[in-house]
Amino acid sequence: MAGQNASNRIRIALDAMGGDQAPAEIVKGAVAAAVDDEMEIVLVGQESLIYNELEKYGSLNGNISVVNATQLVGMDERPVSAIREKRDSSIVVGINLLGEGRVQSFVSAGNTGAVMAAACLTVGRMRDLERPALGAIFPFPTGPILCLDLGANPNCRPTTLVQYAEMGSIYMQKIFNISRPRVGLLSTGEEDTKGNQLTVEANQLLKNTGVNFIGNVEGGDIPSGKADVIVTDGFTGNILLKLGEGLGEMLLDALRKAIGDSPELKEAGEFMEPIIHSVVGLLDYRRYGGALLFGVNSNVIVAHGRSDAEAVKNAINAAKHTVQMDVVEALKV
Repeated sequence: MAGQNASNRIRIALDAMGGDQAPAEIVKGAVAAAVDDEMEIVLVGQESLIYNELEKYGSLNGNISVVNATQLVGMDERPVSAIREKRDSSIVVGINLLGEGRVQSFVSAGNTGAVMAAACLTVGRMRDLERPALGAIFPFPTGPILCLDLGANPNCRPTTLVQYAEMGSIYMQKIFNISRPRVGLLSTGEEDTKGNQLTVEANQLLKNTGVNFIGNVEGGDIPSGKADVIVTDGFTGNILLKLGEGLGEMLLDALRKAIGDSPELKEAGEFMEPIIHSVVGLLDYRRYGGALLFGVNSNVIVAHGRSDAEAVKNAINAAKHTVQMDVVEALKV
């Protein structure tokens, strides 16, 4: 096989059965990512369905392999019960590959709670960590901003938010070389007393940590670049994430309609389309691909449940980057 030696490639397990568009879009995304000879993608799931999808793409290189898993975890299933009762599900089998060291990262667009539970049980949480968090980088024009938690832990304690701030600060310092990352706590106002009991207590705790805590930030402060790390509970963070996605889609549709309704703008619209996509893409979940599960002892990427092939490809690339940068070891302090 041409390209990098197989023994040196990064092996990434991909849950082929996870997500609203599985397995078709998951396999399509894997095929698109597999042109990179630095990776081997291990598709985990019902092998007959996976091979049926792979046949659509003709002859493939040796960068894709398949591991059979006969069961799947539905999006509506209770996470802990599902992984205990479905030991041969694509999530459990994929996480087991990670725990056994047979792959270096696991990517899934499936049931987030099940992925987190399986990861905690198999590869374990980092020492003294209360709960993991999902964190993703948003490439705003002002610079990269890390937001966490985006949905792993809806019910947080103030001390949990402090741990998120500490992990986020270490991540931005070591991965993006920001010497003193500014950490903001998402709340309903800048004053220390604004917000609910969780944010008020977390605000006071964060003042007494080693992180560069700049205080509360509001939703409108996020794209302005006021902070490098935005910390919130998973309930609020997930709503924030999906609001951004919805706004991106709405803006794109509105701009296209405005251009289509105006004869004067139609010709210009052809040239503006790439620019529009670039700007709106800042809010597009497909662009960042997936969120890193902060706080577990290996590389786990959770992709959006609606992920199409483009999002899957980007999630795989995010997994590769996470391995190359040795992110998990960087967070172990």
